[in-house]
Amino acid sequence: MINVTIANFEAEVIEASMHTPVLVDFWAPWCGPCKVIGPLLEKVEAEYAGRFKLVKIDSDQEQQLAAAFGIRSIPTCVLLMNGQPVDGFMGALPEGQIKAFLDKHLPAANELEAQAEEEQAQEALLEGDTEAALEKLQAAVQADPENDDARFDLVKLLLELGLDDDAKVAFAPVIAKASGVRRLDSLQRWMNARDAQDGIDPDARAAELQARIATNKRDFDARFALAQLLFAYGQWTAAMDELLEILMRDKTWNDDVARRTYIAILDVIEPPKPKVAEGQVPPEDPTVATYRRRLSSVVLS
Repeated sequence: MINVTIANFEAEVIEASMHTPVLVDFWAPWCGPCKVIGPLLEKVEAEYAGRFKLVKIDSDQEQQLAAAFGIRSIPTCVLLMNGQPVDGFMGALPEGQIKAFLDKHLPAANELEAQAEEEQAQEALLEGDTEAALEKLQAAVQADPENDDARFDLVKLLLELGLDDDAKVAFAPVIAKASGVRRLDSLQRWMNARDAQDGIDPDARAAELQARIATNKRDFDARFALAQLLFAYGQWTAAMDELLEILMRDKTWNDDVARRTYIAILDVIEPPKPKVAEGQVPPEDPTVATYRRRLSSVVLS
């Protein structure tokens, strides 16, 4: 719990709420109900262990802040998220109602745990520690099975490590919704491309497909099969080049499969966004940026 004044309001409330929900308790020393709810709010803050931040504003001493929030009676509590008030309540509510109010807006504890594990996994990947990253991503998915970002990163890392069977097991719980979630669909396309190469000599297959293309540049089946082969073996830009050749000649060939596969490759190769100062835009990976522009120029031409 932090006492807030006009001097530290911007830092402790507005800026803080950009990362963690902030509950502002407007009170006054003479207010009887304020003395009842104050300890309850502090107890709940401790129990919620970082899910929100509690601050207190003395409405008598900080009349400018009280007026800015339109405070007409106390105690009044206002919840801010991303710098904006989102909800509030008046009066000394019992503990159960305070928790019910907060639970409408706050991320669940398991969601926060998964986010923390995911962030640590990305840090481990940047340091080249794939073993630690894998452990953190598995923990993130276990903590919050609905976290599609963590699951995407877990399946992607398993595939990069050549653990295709493990990747399929990790992907199985979301396979039904893959068609409606683009990045999950991208993973499935990558796995399908890898499965399609089972029992095939990649060099001989590539030579065969290139010979067919040399004979007929509009042999889209051969081009797509070559793109799948290149996709499966991590030759990302070469695979996208073949898909662009199809798109330049037929933008919607075979139910748009070339464009969708191209997007899947972009999803797979896009690295995590680096952390930057607030208000700054993280730089885009140059390869991803270049191939996004190429796709746009072909599709929109």
